[in-house]
Amino acid sequence: MSTSLRLHNLQPRPGSRHRVKRLGCGESSGHGKTSGKGHKGQKARSGGSIRLGFEGGQMPLIRRLPKRGFNNAAFKITYAPVNLVELDKLSISGVIDEAALRKAGLVNGSWNGVKVLGDGEVTRKLSLKVHAISASAKEKIEKAGGSIELIAGKVYPARNSAKQAAAAKQKSKPKA
Repeated sequence: MSTSLRLHNLQPRPGSRHRVKRLGCGESSGHGKTSGKGHKGQKARSGGSIRLGFEGGQMPLIRRLPKRGFNNAAFKITYAPVNLVELDKLSISGVIDEAALRKAGLVNGSWNGVKVLGDGEVTRKLSLKVHAISASAKEKIEKAGGSIELIAGKVYPARNSAKQAAAAKQKSKPKA
């Protein structure tokens, strides 16, 4: 007779479940008095845990070592990915730009721009105004008779993009 796996006879794997350590239940329990915390000290106190890298007040190693080099993470440009499958479902006529994609809910959050990717097929003419596009997406859109306008110019990092773009526009305006 073989027992098949059914909802009524599910059990955890042997050894995967342990009894809860019941603390402070008298001396004979083995977890009485200090409840497994030893005697006194910072780690014996309630709420007494020390953070990662803490060295008892000594200057931690991470702060003793010199910081060298350059990290480009603050200047990384990240595009909001939008696939052709999603664009083809949209009922937007005219030029599809970042504002239209945000209104449709395809682009959310803080991005440096929009990049169209080639996942899916195009069944109608699309007119796009985006920051970047993959080669396969470009090929499919042009094959369907659509047009692509790439937004030229500096793409700002996402964290301050609106402020930096406004500052750049202000600089480029001629003074009257």
